[in-house]
Amino acid sequence: MSTEPTQPSLTERRKAATQLEIARAAAALFAERGPDGTTAEDIAGRSGVALRTFYRYFRSKQDAVGPLLSGGAERWRALLEAAEPGDSLAGILEHAVTEALRAPGAEGAEQLGWTRGLLRAAADDPALRAVWYRVNQDSEERLLPVLTRLAGDGADPLEVRLAAAAATDAVRVALEAWAETDAPTAGPGSPADLAVRCLHELMGGMRLFKP
Repeated sequence: MSTEPTQPSLTERRKAATQLEIARAAAALFAERGPDGTTAEDIAGRSGVALRTFYRYFRSKQDAVGPLLSGGAERWRALLEAAEPGDSLAGILEHAVTEALRAPGAEGAEQLGWTRGLLRAAADDPALRAVWYRVNQDSEERLLPVLTRLAGDGADPLEVRLAAAAATDAVRVALEAWAETDAPTAGPGSPADLAVRCLHELMGGMRLFKP
C-alpha cells in the first residue's frame, strides 16, 4: 500500500523558493555571459539576496543551477510515487516520463528551455557538467526505493537497481541529445519522445519488464 508523502513545512517551502529564485538568476546570467563571465556576487545581486545567503545554500556558482536541473526528476518521481504496484512497471515508467517531460504550457516549456541552455553551457564547463551528473546520481538513488515498492516483494533487488540506473540514464541521454538540437519541446524529437525511445532501448531486454 502506498503511503502519503510528507508535506514540506513552511520553512522548507520558503527555502526551496529562495533556492529556485537563485537558480533562475544563475541560469539567466550564464545564458547572457557564460559561466566564466558570471560570479557568485552577480548571481546574488540578480536574485536579490545577500552573498552570505547565496553561500548558505550553494557552494559555488555552478551548484546554484541544481534546483533547475533537478525539477524534471522531482516531477517524474512524484508521478511514480503516486502509482500503485501491480501494474506494468514499464508502462508506469513510460507514462511518468511522458507526463514529466511533455511541457504543457509556458511554465513547462520555460523549464525545458532553462535545461537546454544549461546543458549547452555545460559542454565547455566541467564544473557545470559535474553538477548535472550529481543531479542524475541523486535522482537514481532516490528513484530506487520508489521502484522497489512498485516492483513488489518478489522482484530481484539487482534487477530493480539496474532498472533505476537505466531509467535515470534514459532521461539523461534524452535531454542531452535534445539540447544539442533545435527540436521542439513537444512532438517528434522532443524530450518526452526521446526519453520513451531510450527507455525502450535500455529496458527492452530486462526480465523485470517482460510481460
